[in-house]
Amino acid sequence: MRKQKVLFVAHNHPEVRPGGAEGYALELYQALRDHDDFDPYFVARVDADSRGDSGRGTPFSAVGDDPNQYFVHTSNKSFDFFTLTAKDQALHTRHFRDFLLAVEPDLVHIQHTLFIGNDLITMIRRTLPDTPIVYTLHEFLAICHRNGQMLRATDGQNCWTASPRRCHECFPDIPEQRFFLRERLLRSHFEHVDLFLAPSRFLMERYKEWGIPEERIRFEDYGRLPQPVSEAPGGERPRTRFGYFGQFNPYKGVTVALEAMSLIEPGVGAHLSVHGANLEIQPQEFRDRFEELLEQSGGNVTLHGRYRQEDLGTLMAEVDWVIIPSIWWENSPLVIQEAFIHGKPVLCSDIGGMAEKVGDGVNGLHFRVGDASSLADTIERAATTPGLWDRLRAGVPEIYPMERHVAALTEIYQELLGALVTAE
Repeated sequence: MRKQKVLFVAHNHPEVRPGGAEGYALELYQALRDHDDFDPYFVARVDADSRGDSGRGTPFSAVGDDPNQYFVHTSNKSFDFFTLTAKDQALHTRHFRDFLLAVEPDLVHIQHTLFIGNDLITMIRRTLPDTPIVYTLHEFLAICHRNGQMLRATDGQNCWTASPRRCHECFPDIPEQRFFLRERLLRSHFEHVDLFLAPSRFLMERYKEWGIPEERIRFEDYGRLPQPVSEAPGGERPRTRFGYFGQFNPYKGVTVALEAMSLIEPGVGAHLSVHGANLEIQPQEFRDRFEELLEQSGGNVTLHGRYRQEDLGTLMAEVDWVIIPSIWWENSPLVIQEAFIHGKPVLCSDIGGMAEKVGDGVNGLHFRVGDASSLADTIERAATTPGLWDRLRAGVPEIYPMERHVAALTEIYQELLGALVTAE
């Protein structure tokens, strides 16, 4: 009996531009390669400008020597950020359609459609009408035009719900009617998805309120592959070493962390190691603010920059606490899992997927979202309270292993494929 083909589609490849969702998607593909029942394929979108060779007549190219892994090269300019669809329909109607007909997947699991377009979903359904489609929701792009962050442009507050009127308030130049039509268009594409997966219950509830039927969305957390864990020697000592790991952008709150460090009293002895990437692609205003705060923090902060996943164990061993200061809701930040894998309590904003994953006083500490003073107080408490680190570390939970995640997905895939056989 042949293995059934599962095609994963992602918006980026972590070897080209690091990121949590794309890193997870590649790990899942790699974990499924040795499965007895499934033969996985992986397609990751990358920027067409990075290609170098554009004379082949197809946007697809192989990734290394892996015959089941592909790049699909698209241009940022060919993507409509408002409707989340492709401007050049040839990407779907010709190139992606030809790819699907060549691979003939039994099931498609979409991880992300940014820069590819949600119209890909409709094209898959038209090309392979009987092929089940699974879609993992990593953020709120379909709900919120403001980069999916659900942050009000009017006052910077976190937004609980979307409507044409509320969205028009954030974007006065866009009429309410256009937001109404945007929602209708995205819903029409989503209608072709057989099952949505949500890595946090918070995100799942937001999408149910937006309109995804309860029976078509399930909670399924990210599974993680085993990682080498190393612990730097320390013994009985103050737990004053803090770490930030993640993207450098306006929503991840790294500037909140930098500002908080500038407020710490020198006698506390707290030090923040900042690890991250993609500062160079951010707006100039954010980059200027980042540099200004870094300078103000003096010797309390060390900027390390980009890091490789294989070095994470060593880097985690050099900190006691991990700070996650995002100012948006977040979904299920993978850095929380990574911190817990390495036995590190987490200091995080008190909202959304972060507050769901980190128990205040159990395996970490919460602080008021976007409030550098609150974070500074929390850092001082963490660094100076005897026994607190040991107590919170003891509460760090077991991480959902990739093996169990693959087993859960296997049941989901077989359920959908079995329903197809029954229908026939």
